[in-house]
Amino acid sequence: MYAPTADRSPGAGTGARATAARLSSLDAWRGLTILLMLLVNNVTLDALTPRQLQHAPWGAGITLTDLVFPWFLFCAGAALPFSLAAARKAGFGGWPLVGRLALRTALLYLVGCVLTSAENHHLTLGLGVLQLIALGSFFGGVVSLLPVRWRLAVAALLLLGYDLFLKGGSFTEKANAAQALNDAFLSPLGLRGLLSVIPATALVLLGSAVAQPLKDRRFSAPWLLLGAGLTLTGLGWLWAQHLEFNKTFWTPSYVIYTSGLATLGLLVFWLLADSGRPWSGWGRKLLTPLTMPGRNSLFAYVAPILFKLWVLMAWQVNWEGQSMPLRDALVSMARSNYGPWGGGWLYTLGYMLAVWLVLAYLARRGWTWKL
Repeated sequence: MYAPTADRSPGAGTGARATAARLSSLDAWRGLTILLMLLVNNVTLDALTPRQLQHAPWGAGITLTDLVFPWFLFCAGAALPFSLAAARKAGFGGWPLVGRLALRTALLYLVGCVLTSAENHHLTLGLGVLQLIALGSFFGGVVSLLPVRWRLAVAALLLLGYDLFLKGGSFTEKANAAQALNDAFLSPLGLRGLLSVIPATALVLLGSAVAQPLKDRRFSAPWLLLGAGLTLTGLGWLWAQHLEFNKTFWTPSYVIYTSGLATLGLLVFWLLADSGRPWSGWGRKLLTPLTMPGRNSLFAYVAPILFKLWVLMAWQVNWEGQSMPLRDALVSMARSNYGPWGGGWLYTLGYMLAVWLVLAYLARRGWTWKL
């Protein structure tokens, strides 16, 4: 994903080299998010799928699946204080730095277009996951050039304005302001969901503000993160009493609540691996299975999707006298030996393990794909 890691500047890959120390905790939290993404995107339990591995229906709160996308955005924001500081140290600032951010955004947007085009089997220039992350990260990166108080102020204004827009009329699954805007103006332009850039940018800014004390190595950093995490989680829950959690339209309560949970998770990992305590070395080793995918997150997102589309779903094989995609044959084989539940989990976990082994090999070789 478009999450500049703690030892790369916004100009990484174009000559600038970062010198800031990277956070094992941030890499690990991003890696955990990637593994969750692989899990929920490849579960093969059909009707037996647990509720937490499905998106929550309208008005039914939040599930584990609903946390994945906002946590990617949070990680993108949390990396910004480190990458922007490294860029300044490398001599970039002002408009040249904004230009670097814009170039990176354009490249990531194009990668996202490749994915959505592959999924739709025709050229698609509209919004997908990577495109939304690219735009949210760009605007969040520009605002993150300002002090923390301004980042928080902009995030608050974005969420309050977005709340007023959504609550300007009815907010139901079939009738709401965002749906009307999409249908009337954005969908004909191929930009359905563009409005989501507003809450996405706010989420990136929250991640940036939360991580700033870690970058500054403030003595009070763990207490600040604990306070921020509890405050955001509580505020998100309270806001949901006014405007419900809703992943489809990224309601402010959803954005704040998920960023609060991410803050608390990052804090736990930081205390384990980056706090400088006697156990930190052991903690970093413990988190290694997560940091390996976390340090190569763009590849970890793009490669499995393309492999699924171009190999697992495209290659036809004969299984039990029928021609079917390779993926279906593997699932059928697993289920025939271990039943619907055991076979489904065998395929899903086996797929995750195969992807992790590739990422672990690349980590050992020191190969990462960053824009």
